[in-house]
Amino acid sequence: MVGVYVSNSSRKEHHYQEMEEAGEIRERPTEVVVHKVEAPPLRTSLSKMKLRLKETFFPDDPFRCFEGQPLKTKWALAAKYLFPILGWAPNYSLSLFKSDFISGLTIANSSFVPPLVYAVLGSSRDLAVGPVSIASLIMGSMLRQAVNPSADPLLFLQLAFTSTFFAGLFQASLGIFRLGFIIDFLSKATLVGFMAGAAIIVSLQQLKSLLGIVHFTNQMGLVPVMSSIFHRTNEWSWQTVLMGICFLVFLLLARHISLKRPKLFWVSAGAPLACVILSTLLVFLFKAQNHGISIIGKLKCGLNHPSWDKLLFDATYLGVVMKTGLVTGIISLTEGVAVGRTFASIKDYQVDGNKEMMAIGLMNIVGSCTSCYVTTGAFSRSAVNHNAGCKTAMSNVVMAITVMVTLLFLMPLFVYTPNVVLGAIIIAAVLGLIDIPAAYHIWKMDKIDFLVCLCAFLGVIFISVQDGLAIAVGISICRILLQTTRPKIVVLGNIRGTEIYRDLQQYKEARRIQGFLILAVEAPINFANTIYLKERVRRCIEEENVVEHEQAALQFVILDLSAVFTIDTSGIASLIELKKSMEKRGLELLFINPNGEVMEKLQRANNVHNFLGVDSLYLTIGEAVLSLSSLAKVSP
Repeated sequence: MVGVYVSNSSRKEHHYQEMEEAGEIRERPTEVVVHKVEAPPLRTSLSKMKLRLKETFFPDDPFRCFEGQPLKTKWALAAKYLFPILGWAPNYSLSLFKSDFISGLTIANSSFVPPLVYAVLGSSRDLAVGPVSIASLIMGSMLRQAVNPSADPLLFLQLAFTSTFFAGLFQASLGIFRLGFIIDFLSKATLVGFMAGAAIIVSLQQLKSLLGIVHFTNQMGLVPVMSSIFHRTNEWSWQTVLMGICFLVFLLLARHISLKRPKLFWVSAGAPLACVILSTLLVFLFKAQNHGISIIGKLKCGLNHPSWDKLLFDATYLGVVMKTGLVTGIISLTEGVAVGRTFASIKDYQVDGNKEMMAIGLMNIVGSCTSCYVTTGAFSRSAVNHNAGCKTAMSNVVMAITVMVTLLFLMPLFVYTPNVVLGAIIIAAVLGLIDIPAAYHIWKMDKIDFLVCLCAFLGVIFISVQDGLAIAVGISICRILLQTTRPKIVVLGNIRGTEIYRDLQQYKEARRIQGFLILAVEAPINFANTIYLKERVRRCIEEENVVEHEQAALQFVILDLSAVFTIDTSGIASLIELKKSMEKRGLELLFINPNGEVMEKLQRANNVHNFLGVDSLYLTIGEAVLSLSSLAKVSP
């Protein structure tokens, strides 16, 4: 009998001596050295806690550039870290300004102060900040539950500014305390469903302007909105409908052209302004306001006064504004950070997520004190900014100046602008948020994710914006908990001619090893899944015994712990119980490749309970099988 054995195992040495004395073998097996499973270097509990906190709150290690630098350089680096404008402003040139100037003019919107704040504090070169439809929708729908904007516009304005303040405070806090991982609970599926539902709700709300309805519901759900539309057919204006459809088709056609030919991005970017100018001229020339076309009316020139005196912290409305600020803050922050990272990857530069949170948060805090409601970086506006050739955040400064000039001198030009055109512009903008290909891709990839997407979509449409979002997030969290409590455990087999072991169900060429049950645990082991782990292993043993009933009896159970990156005391206790249970059945339980933390805790537990035998730990499955096969007289 010629095989393999482990040269450093006293147990095997004694076994072979007995076989030699009994005359069972004439020649010792070929010697193969089995690699030892090393314990991690000793570290104090304090050092391990510091490392864990660092990886949790500072995964990007933002302070590494300060190491070994003189004090003056450290102060300069700190200033650049807090104010990213100091990184690009000293080397700013006229050629860069030309590109930023064109981009800034292209993306000009109704926001004035926030873009200036972001230009100083933001780290993205492409992000164009301003009001976005989703945040506007959420804020409007949530605040309407507390006050009617038509009945008390001043109170509604106060609540909007206060909600913006709390949104900014929450966003800045996430950045300051390095808690950005919280927004990761808004998965791709959640956002796709939520934005699609929100886009439909926003579009339905604009039917008031598109149809010329005067008395319209304040509710946001699909049923009350449709009921209000068909109960007010007597208020429909054919002139308004005709104008609205014409301009909506024009806007959608411009958007289609820009999507098909990216070089013509300016067609979609300039279409809303062209609609406003053309419709205003038509109303003025034909006196359309006298024929059922509703117009904006007289607008005051000048910049809005500071609004810090309008922040309302009254106990009656404090709960509403805090909840509104929390929801709008999370949504706008998620969109802003995601958009910034998207364009940063295209241009191959880094965007610091936590700095973006601080920048967006402080931008909204300042905005709430300067008559602005919640703002962030919108994907469509940032895409236009990117395509227009922006080079730095200076494009936001140009945009702010353009808005300021408009507010100071050009407001009288919009007196005859029809409301129906503004409704058409909003509908055309939000329809781009309905991403049907993304939803189809989610359906093909993961049915549970599609369920999350569908719940967000239906919840927003039929219940409310915040409830739909909460339902989707709740399902996502339940899925994470389910994955934690029910970890994946697979049975491995050997691919013949190699020392590779893979999932028997995934790899048809993989074969079982007689006498061995090889299991891979592909999740952390903790108090939430220890019961399931033990039951799953026992079930696998019973199934293996059925398979090997007419073959070699099962002798070894191998647990591959390579994917188990952490384990708690309950997990260690379950492994000890499992090993003792195996021994009562005449089976030997072995552990493969425990990583640093798992190995350290196994050693500490072994010092107390002495449950690890001489051959309980191996570095690879192949070494374990080769070593134990010769001892058990089982041929792999």
